[in-house]
Amino acid sequence: MKFVIDRPFTDPDAAARRLIEIANSTEAVQDGRLHVELINAAFLNAGGTPAEYRAGIERAIAAGWLWRHESGTYVKFTPAGAELFA
Repeated sequence: MKFVIDRPFTDPDAAARRLIEIANSTEAVQDGRLHVELINAAFLNAGGTPAEYRAGIERAIAAGWLWRHESGTYVKFTPAGAELFA
């Protein structure tokens, strides 16, 4: 008997990959900026939790795929992150 359901984004790598896919499908507003609230809302609608979002975004930044502005309001793809979809 299993009492806990499997969550798709408990692994930070899986959450980071999903966040990168969402960011790639989000339209950049100015100078390649992607507003964090758009990515966050799409991730939560896909079944993620705020904790999984946080772990995923930190993993994507640590992997060098995204760069986050110091204010935390937007992210940009790094050259390495852009190559994932080239």
